Amino acid sequence: MGAVQLTLGGISVLLGIVAWGMFIATVARFVRVIRLGQPDPTRNGPFTPRLMTMVKEFAAHTRMAKFRQVAPWHWMVMWGFLIGSLALFEAYGEVFVPTWGWPVLEDWSLWSLLMELLGVGTVVGGVALAVIRQLNHPRRADRQSRFAGSNFKWAYFVEAVVIIEGIGIIGVRAGKAAMHVHEVPTWAAFVSNPLSELLPSSAALVSVFAFVKLMSATVWLIVVARTMTMGVAWHRFSAFFNIYFKREADGGVALGAVKPMMSGGKVLDLEEADPDEDTFGVGRVEDFSWKGWLDFSTCTECGRCQSQCPAWNTGKPLSPKLLITQLRDHAYAKAPYLLAGGKRDMAGDEIGLTGDNPHAGIDVLALAESERPLIGGAEENGIIDPDMLWSCTSCGACVEQCPVDIEHVDHIVDMRRYQVMIESSFPTELNGMFKNLENKGNPWGQNAKDRLQWTEDLDFEVPVFEGDLGDAEYLFWVGCAGAFEDRAKKTTRAVAELLHIAGVKYTVLGSEESCTGDPARRAGNEFLFQMLAQQNVEVLNSVFEGRERKARKVVVTCAHCFNTLANEYPELGGQFDVVHHTQLLNRLVREKYLTPVAPVAEDVTYHDPCYLGRHNKVYDAPRELVGASGAKLREMPRHGDRSMCCGAGGARMWMEEKIGKRINVERVDEALGTAPSKIATGCPFCRVMLTDGVTARQSDGLASERVEVVDVAQLLLTSVKRKPEPALVAAGAPSLEGDAADAELAAEPAEDKPEPLPDKE
Repeated sequence: MGAVQLTLGGISVLLGIVAWGMFIATVARFVRVIRLGQPDPTRNGPFTPRLMTMVKEFAAHTRMAKFRQVAPWHWMVMWGFLIGSLALFEAYGEVFVPTWGWPVLEDWSLWSLLMELLGVGTVVGGVALAVIRQLNHPRRADRQSRFAGSNFKWAYFVEAVVIIEGIGIIGVRAGKAAMHVHEVPTWAAFVSNPLSELLPSSAALVSVFAFVKLMSATVWLIVVARTMTMGVAWHRFSAFFNIYFKREADGGVALGAVKPMMSGGKVLDLEEADPDEDTFGVGRVEDFSWKGWLDFSTCTECGRCQSQCPAWNTGKPLSPKLLITQLRDHAYAKAPYLLAGGKRDMAGDEIGLTGDNPHAGIDVLALAESERPLIGGAEENGIIDPDMLWSCTSCGACVEQCPVDIEHVDHIVDMRRYQVMIESSFPTELNGMFKNLENKGNPWGQNAKDRLQWTEDLDFEVPVFEGDLGDAEYLFWVGCAGAFEDRAKKTTRAVAELLHIAGVKYTVLGSEESCTGDPARRAGNEFLFQMLAQQNVEVLNSVFEGRERKARKVVVTCAHCFNTLANEYPELGGQFDVVHHTQLLNRLVREKYLTPVAPVAEDVTYHDPCYLGRHNKVYDAPRELVGASGAKLREMPRHGDRSMCCGAGGARMWMEEKIGKRINVERVDEALGTAPSKIATGCPFCRVMLTDGVTARQSDGLASERVEVVDVAQLLLTSVKRKPEPALVAAGAPSLEGDAADAELAAEPAEDKPEPLPDKE
């Protein structure tokens, strides 16, 4: 052991003790800070499913793989960090004794190959990630760049450390090979062995390479220990916990149902809640649960959420990434005040710190941060601008794409809850919707007695519930849009007619039906949602009284009603077997209860409703129906789980879009790019928004007057009822005018068809 080894080794150990001490102290502080959030016992288990989800997501990179061009490089860097840590600790021995290596492992060829792959992979992966960041730099693409608003210095620092670590691993191995110690075959050292031919046999050189490894890691530890908000570094540790504690224990993302409003770790009972004791949503950063604080700490600023956000992509102030990072920066700036026991009442007066000098020892910046409102404009020095909060359509694209399972939509809804229920601060347009829901049971303010007007021009009788379901298999939940909105009524009539043709026995509630409460809940009016939902659950339970769970069948045309009935009513005692009309109709076609007799020979593009697709994973059924109708499907660039929102969700249907480009126009522009004659969808909200967008483009002269927005049920009905073209009849297709019994059977309800449809598997 020479002077070089003693000097470099001594420096490494001394600085390492300091760095690791700082790092461990910061981890302990992290735990204290995250525990400032409200309790949430729903994250505690079950252990095995959560653990398996965590292992699958990080080992197979299932979430990261949604961006395939990034996933392999990140996968290399991740494993280089995890297993490469053994090479780092090995360097503490190598810097003193260059020939040292892990006992047993060092002479094992497979171990050598693994270290070689990790070293090379870390360098290649780090360089690739830096190149990707450069190619997507916002200096050229502005809002098209998912990195707009991200901290580039932090990212490049982390990537530089990654690359240096990889170089250090290969350098040490090549230096040892040059000294002919721990010799391994070239297949297990395919880079370091050839490289060793260029290096001298020098113990000092090995120590220098080991020192480089140690110093890059030491600098990294010191920097991140002093920067608790560096998510691009800290996610290497916190992501495991954030994935494990995700909302859905089965591994699903936090979509579908909105998280119930909680206070003190319990679901809030609004009838017994005390505004002086309970938290109604989130009005201060400390009102978020500890999982919310963990979310803020884990954000890597990768911008995947931002790249998919319809609000951000149309010039709105909302970026899911920036919303999370602004909450993170505020939370950690305010943390010293909260850790000292600081607390303010609803009027903003200090009630937590007492004594003659209550602020003694607290950072003045933390005190200043504690006075800032969570929601407020620039003049109020708020953390989150109201326009940012209310731009969200709750489409869930951010949650779907986040590789570390941050729950953006739940956090946004929680902040809206406080603004609506405590501050009474929300867009003025929502006033009318709230009043209509409360007084009329629908957002349009129509009379309940008019809920059956859609049946008036049908040539068959629509059965209405009158106290007994009888032999009805399904309750047809029409929804407010389907009952009152003229364009949506066409969908309702088409579905009713198809069910009639197929011989499906169903009934509707008529005036007994009320809004499910979806727009109220997404707008933050939890009290109104609870009122509407409990009323509906009571009605539905009385309708299905005496029927077992699987026989309580509801078919719905509105994606929002579908989501609320299926995912949110169970928490209020409403257990039903809910299907979307596209699912039921597709099943009827496959089982030959509906027979398309003439193809719809048109080019059709399909728009995935967010609350049918991303929130409930129904992608195939509507597309199969488009195919069954005979239409040619032309997919938009953004479809499936990356489909862009129409702009109606999150109660945006009833709010004016005053900033940037209209979301529905942006989506229509994308649809028109496929040169369709029809744009199909499976939700009345989407249909309204897309129709308005098409009308706007037609008035601008940018869309053909032939382009029409329809529901997939209308396409199917046209195919089932329409007379085939003469050429098709000549080719053997059945004709409604000839002796084709199949066509007549498809067009008229058959009395000898099987009674109820068999249950789904």
